[in-house]
Amino acid sequence: MTLEELRARIAEIETEMRGIHEAAGDAALDADQQARWDELETEHGDLSRQREEAEAAEQRAQAELQRRRGMVAQFAARGATEPGDGNVDVRGPRSPEFMQRVDPWDGSELRALSRREVRDRSLKVLEAKDGTRHLRSDQVDKVDRLLRARTDNCDGGVIGRRLLATENDAYRSAFMKASLHAQPAFTEEEARAIEEFRAMAGGTDAAGGYGIPVLIDPTITLTAQGSLNPFRRISRQVTITTDEWKGVSSAGVTWSYDAEGSAVSDDTPTLAQPSVPIVTARGFIPYSIEVGMDYPGFADEMSTLLMEGYDELQAKSFAIGSGSNEPRGILTALDANTNVEVAVTTDGAFGGVDINKVWGALPDRWKQNATWVMNHDVGNEVATFGNGNNLSFMTVDLTGVVETIRQRPVEFASYFPDFTGTTGASNILVVGDFRNFLIADRAGMSLELVPHLFDVTNNRPTGQRGWFAWARHGANSINDLGFRLLQNTL
Repeated sequence: MTLEELRARIAEIETEMRGIHEAAGDAALDADQQARWDELETEHGDLSRQREEAEAAEQRAQAELQRRRGMVAQFAARGATEPGDGNVDVRGPRSPEFMQRVDPWDGSELRALSRREVRDRSLKVLEAKDGTRHLRSDQVDKVDRLLRARTDNCDGGVIGRRLLATENDAYRSAFMKASLHAQPAFTEEEARAIEEFRAMAGGTDAAGGYGIPVLIDPTITLTAQGSLNPFRRISRQVTITTDEWKGVSSAGVTWSYDAEGSAVSDDTPTLAQPSVPIVTARGFIPYSIEVGMDYPGFADEMSTLLMEGYDELQAKSFAIGSGSNEPRGILTALDANTNVEVAVTTDGAFGGVDINKVWGALPDRWKQNATWVMNHDVGNEVATFGNGNNLSFMTVDLTGVVETIRQRPVEFASYFPDFTGTTGASNILVVGDFRNFLIADRAGMSLELVPHLFDVTNNRPTGQRGWFAWARHGANSINDLGFRLLQNTL
């Protein structure tokens, strides 16, 4: 119970006890009244002790808050951003005004906060412009939705606790030091913030490393806009806090016409539970010691470095990933299902008739939201279908690229195959509703500093350090029938 809830319940008990006394008047309490009075008296005593403890904790928290505000004001007056950090902050100076608008949490009580308190406090941090100025509006909106989520696959409370644990001055300063120095000298507050985060994470997600602050964490803030990965723009994306995404799918309820007075036919739908397992992605970013000594704009640079490499790896795996220790790519999934494969009309050739053929094979229910995905080389082939006065297949002239086919958008994926024009089995393109291709990101990326890198030939130090980052995600088709795969031969 929160302090306010304790006070409210104590007031309710006292009101009920007065009511019992007034009902008895001058007479003694009967057996039922006496039993109820004893229950209320016991509960009143227990809650009163809890209230005293909560009030004492609140007083300590207020005293700590005032101490922190005083420290921030002192360092701001001296032009520093955080004690002991060399005037470098993860997201720039933290003004005293910001600290007053966003009351820092008491780290010792983070795990004890209720889910509602976690949500309210984390949303308050998110709403502060000082903390989100490096994020686009769509990224802020995404984090907001995640903090409010409560499903079997995603608990916003987990993300909220992570945000509160990492989006505070002590943790940001500690993370900055740990990511730039082999032997960081943490202040007492920084060490406490690191310990609180690891305790909150259960000692697993960040064991041996440091959790990236939520508001520069690609697994949480990465969105489709501006991404080089076309699958992020068109597929269904979910952020989860579990080790596997599990859904429910059905072909739907079958209706029927039945005679008057007769029993309705059994139209029970068949339910299935598609799942997407989560795998681990790893990245390594080397940098010189000199760069580590002079590193302005840390948040923007760190976020860009982590996001670009993470996105490039996924662009490949979402296309052709095997599904073994990596996501299962859309081509891999569809190539294993003969029900969705469509062969070209002429082996080794590719023309407008094949576009018509694969489009005609796609069920109508998936056409309205369908997207074409292909390699740029295949797109170039499509762009020339109108040559030779075959105007029925006219697409674009040489000044442009194919943007739509059958009024549905075209996306280009670098890891889709080129069109070679040779005979034999070969994938060409995919068309379908990519809401049936699910990308699941497990919230939370961690990073660890490798203090020295060594030359592979002489084993001597190179004057470089490295960031070793890891994150977890998965992808797979959760309904192959929502796609069609055009192939050279089956």
